[in-house]
Amino acid sequence: MYLLIQLRYSRKCSNHKREQALHRKLRRKERVSINMLCKCEKEDQNQAADSPDLSMLDEVLDEYRSQAGSLVTVLQKAQDLYGYLPLTVLRHIAEEMNIKPAQVYGVATFYTQFRLTPVGKYIIHLCQGTACHVNSSEPIETALIQELKIKPGETTPDKLFTLTNVACLGCCSLAPVMMINGQAYGPLNPDKAVSIVKD
Repeated sequence: MYLLIQLRYSRKCSNHKREQALHRKLRRKERVSINMLCKCEKEDQNQAADSPDLSMLDEVLDEYRSQAGSLVTVLQKAQDLYGYLPLTVLRHIAEEMNIKPAQVYGVATFYTQFRLTPVGKYIIHLCQGTACHVNSSEPIETALIQELKIKPGETTPDKLFTLTNVACLGCCSLAPVMMINGQAYGPLNPDKAVSIVKD
C-alpha cells in the first residue's frame, strides 16, 4: 500500500509548520492515506457558501476606524448587521482597523454578548438564576427541549428558535421567567412556556 498525502496549506495559518512536521512523522511510521485541510481552510470553505457582504460595514468602519478603544462598539454594530460575527467579518474588521486578528477574535470570544454562529429569528433566554431555579425552571427547560428538539445553545434547523440558558434576567418577581427577543414571559410552567413558543 502506498502513502498518499494530499495536504493543502495557506499562509494564513500559523500552525502549518507544526502540522507538516506531524505529517512527516506519520509518513515515516505508517503507510496511510491522509486527505486533510488545515483548520483555517475548513472554516473558509464552510463560510464561502454564505459569505457576508462586507460593504455593509463600510459606514461603521469609516466612523470608528480612527477612534481608539472602539473595537467593542464596532463588533456590536457588526453583530447587529449580520446577526452574528462570521470569521470573515472579524478578519475584515482587523484588517480595516489595523488590529491583530487574534486581538479581535479575543474580544469577540471574551464577551458573552457576541455570537460566532448564526442564531434563530427568536432567541429564547431561559433564566436559571436562583429565584427561577427554586421555582422549578428545570421542567420548563425540559419541555422546551422536547418541543423544539434542540439543546440549550442550539438553533432549530429552520433557524426559527435559538435556546439559551442565562444566569439571571433581572425579572425575579416573574420567576420562573424566559425572555424571547427582549420580551419577558412569566411566571411560567412547562405548558405555558410551550404554548408561548407555539404562538
